[in-house]
Amino acid sequence: MISIQENAIFIADSHYPHHGDAFLTLLQQIECGEIQTSQLFLMGDNFDLLFGYNDYIQTFSEEVIALLQRLSQTLEIHYFEGNHDFCLEELFSNMNIYRRDVQPVSFMLGDKRVAMSHGDKYETGIGYDLYCKILRNKTTLTLLRPFQKTIINHRMQKLSQKKICQPFHGFEKRVESILAHYTDADLVIEGHFHQSRKLGKYISLPSQACQGLVAVAEEGEIVFKSL
Repeated sequence: MISIQENAIFIADSHYPHHGDAFLTLLQQIECGEIQTSQLFLMGDNFDLLFGYNDYIQTFSEEVIALLQRLSQTLEIHYFEGNHDFCLEELFSNMNIYRRDVQPVSFMLGDKRVAMSHGDKYETGIGYDLYCKILRNKTTLTLLRPFQKTIINHRMQKLSQKKICQPFHGFEKRVESILAHYTDADLVIEGHFHQSRKLGKYISLPSQACQGLVAVAEEGEIVFKSL
């Protein structure tokens, strides 16, 4: 089982490019050595919309894609696909890519077993599960390619106006339901909810787009901070 290293960085829900350049800036700081880490966890929805088998969608995020491809040559990167970024294996061939259907993935933090997921795996409903299976599929994405510009332009316009930073009322209840699926984990780390909270063994990562924070492994703990 892979160990989470000291100073590992966790970046969740950056929603690039519509919600600021913090994701791009942080990656640039890592590349130039201003920020030191040997392990990077991208926890999903780092892009507002990005998927494989499609060249056109890449044009909206070319600079970050190229930067990640360079970083992955020398840096250990784990990418947990989210509901906005998926089918990324061919795009980021040097990374460890985790599709929704293989999440959660277990790591070790010292002697603690840590289960990690983007956060949209459990307590989402049958309809959402079916939607994910249909959409996150090479055949589906290939069949939609003739209509790609119309569909993608419309979707990107909608996403640019979406308000993604808001409190989650009843979040404690949701976490309680989610944790029922994680009985063998000492810690659970998820993104997706943009909440930046710790509830018992559950760590809801900050959204880089909303709170302007990431998480860092420091002395066996997961700490929220600005880099």
